[in-house]
Amino acid sequence: MEDDDDLESDDYDEEDSDGGEESLLKRREARLAEMREEVEQSKLSQAEKAAAEEEALRAKLLETKEEVDFAGPALKRKRVEATADNKSSLIANLGAAETPPHDFSKNLGLKSWEGKVVYPGENDEKGSKWEPPEGVNGPIEGSLILELADFDAAQVNKGKGNNTIAIKFMAPSDSKRFSINIAHPGHDDFLSVMFHFNPRQHERGGQIVVNDKQEGNWGQGINLPLSQVPLIFGQTSVTLVIQINGDGFDVFLDGQHCCRLEHRTPLPQKNGPLILQFPSTDDYGSPESWSVYKVWWGHKNSMAGDLSDVKGVNAFSGIHPKKLFISGLPRISTQVEVDHRRAELERAFRKYGGDQGVIATIPTNTTFAFVEVETERSADLALTEMQDLYRMNRARRSRYEALQEERAAKEAANKGNDGGKKENSEWD
Repeated sequence: MEDDDDLESDDYDEEDSDGGEESLLKRREARLAEMREEVEQSKLSQAEKAAAEEEALRAKLLETKEEVDFAGPALKRKRVEATADNKSSLIANLGAAETPPHDFSKNLGLKSWEGKVVYPGENDEKGSKWEPPEGVNGPIEGSLILELADFDAAQVNKGKGNNTIAIKFMAPSDSKRFSINIAHPGHDDFLSVMFHFNPRQHERGGQIVVNDKQEGNWGQGINLPLSQVPLIFGQTSVTLVIQINGDGFDVFLDGQHCCRLEHRTPLPQKNGPLILQFPSTDDYGSPESWSVYKVWWGHKNSMAGDLSDVKGVNAFSGIHPKKLFISGLPRISTQVEVDHRRAELERAFRKYGGDQGVIATIPTNTTFAFVEVETERSADLALTEMQDLYRMNRARRSRYEALQEERAAKEAANKGNDGGKKENSEWD
């Protein structure tokens, strides 16, 4: 009986234990549910915090500002386009690739042994910048004028020598316009300018005007809408590159080939300086607003690629009677390769050059070359006899060559009219 009583007691305890275990499981499940909810809330809170931090970082990097009435149409339009870009990838790229506003990107490839910084100068404070001074009465007063030394047009026409100006600048959102002039030393207070670059934020929806000026008279300008080029106004900094070649002045904004102004006045015949000017005002005394951080002058291989859609290209057209354009050659980059190609072409076309031989022009980092023969008849023969060896056709006269020919004809006519009086100025 005693054993039966104990068994009944054990049965009762087991039954009571089963009820308690079920209750414990319920409490545990309830607690787990609470913990899951807390974790989800914590994750949500962290996500909101991360989103807020990301937005703050984006605002800092992009310097986000409310749109204002004075921003030009092109600037407003491109700001909307920029907002639609992938924001997370933008943040990831900006922090790593950002170049200081006062310096050039290493990707531009400006080499210290092929040029030098001409502004700021050695006597200027580190990190200094030039801005048009207030209270001036004209474009020359207070303007920044720099000498671009050792310019040799004959070398530039061959793809050699100092040919590149690089400018790092900033134009604020409320800037209406600014300008740059390149002139020869005899510019007469910049009444004659070979190259004029002038972005205008509000004129005709925003445009860049590229032009020349001769004896105070502006030429026919090339007008390029701001909507077709990288942003200029309201940016932390912009890089402008101007390359001079035998055809004209090639203009690049942040790496994009925007336009070309073909030569309208002869380049100097002798090695000498060009003059770069940053005017303080426009021709009517209205102030210009921008900051110039750095200016570099030297040699850089041509940045021009496909010219089919570049505004201003082939505004002048003319076939060279004695020069051949050789294309489809292997690309070369070193001076040894240039010398080897020159010797090869001079030897191959020797019989078409007469007693003096042919003149081979070999631009670096290209797949083409030029060969000038003795006469127009020699060029015709070479085209017929050498077509199986080289891909070639008649070369187009560069503006430099055309202007040199016009100048020579003018000087010959003047010499005949004035009894042999010698011209003194190389810029006439």
